[in-house]
Amino acid sequence: MAIPIAVLDCDLLLHGRGHKTLDRFDIETVSDEFLLTTFGFPREFIYYLVDLLKEGLLRRTQRSRAISPDVQILAALGFYTSGSFQSKMGDAIGISQASMSRCVSNVTKALIEKAPEFIGFNRDEAAKQQSKEEFYRVAGIPNVVGVVDCAHIAIKAPNSEDSSYVNKKGFHSINCQLVCDARGLLLSAETHWPGSLTDRAVFNQSSVCKLFEEQVNHEGWLLGDNRYPLRKWLMTPVQSPETPADYRYNLAHTATHEIVDRTFRAIQTRFRCLDGAKGYLQYAPEKCSRIIQACCVLHNVSLQSGLDAWTFERTDTTDQSEEGNDSTEKVDLEALRVRQELIHNHFS
Repeated sequence: MAIPIAVLDCDLLLHGRGHKTLDRFDIETVSDEFLLTTFGFPREFIYYLVDLLKEGLLRRTQRSRAISPDVQILAALGFYTSGSFQSKMGDAIGISQASMSRCVSNVTKALIEKAPEFIGFNRDEAAKQQSKEEFYRVAGIPNVVGVVDCAHIAIKAPNSEDSSYVNKKGFHSINCQLVCDARGLLLSAETHWPGSLTDRAVFNQSSVCKLFEEQVNHEGWLLGDNRYPLRKWLMTPVQSPETPADYRYNLAHTATHEIVDRTFRAIQTRFRCLDGAKGYLQYAPEKCSRIIQACCVLHNVSLQSGLDAWTFERTDTTDQSEEGNDSTEKVDLEALRVRQELIHNHFS
């Protein structure tokens, strides 16, 4: 009686121990439309991504008849952008669910390794000045270096005992804090905070807060909504506007801050695995965090490669916690003075 052999997972039996790669799916044989609709990105960007990640993926696949980097990347892109179960996407490119899972893990790790190259505040002076000018053209607020906000990505319950990931809306989530520039390019992406933490608590513990607190001379300020604390380098709306200038400032603040909300919506729409409407991420929080981070890196890579940040933007709002301003926190009088000076000079 013949015993069936699972060829894709038992290549060692057939080919020995030499390190080779299996090209289970040939990207050259399919149309541009198929690549875009199935994997979410155009052909040239996929080629660029293969060049960018190939070395890291080959390091992780030192096994007999490993899956080639381009197939690994297509597998991961299919999962990130479809929000479908891994087995369904694996069928599309001819690999098993176990192989699909390894591909997603490998590509996720490779993307996270590239995060410092693509996400950060360390840009040259010309880029910083251009970003400030782009922010100013939105609604007239000068010296804005970034806009900050949090949004919740739904995940499955880690276990019945762990309530740290249950947010105020009652579902399990990771609270992600993003900072972006006027184009939607991410300057910071912290994707590991438990959903039970408020936006203020996340911010106060974040690397962004530490970075700006440690600066002696600030080149400009961040914009955050009223869930964030007013700081000399973090401008929030006026809680109880009284003058026409206060109202004009608040309107300008809202219009400018909306950029980070649009960025969240664009990321969740492009990467459907993060869209709660398609189902929760079915992994432990740590792995969910890594997948979210990888999608953030991909967002920046695609934007820096010339793709439009808002191409797939959806219109409904992201999941955000319903928090009010903490009136018990001590008012930063110097920050209040800085905001009043901003309002007086530009909105009176």
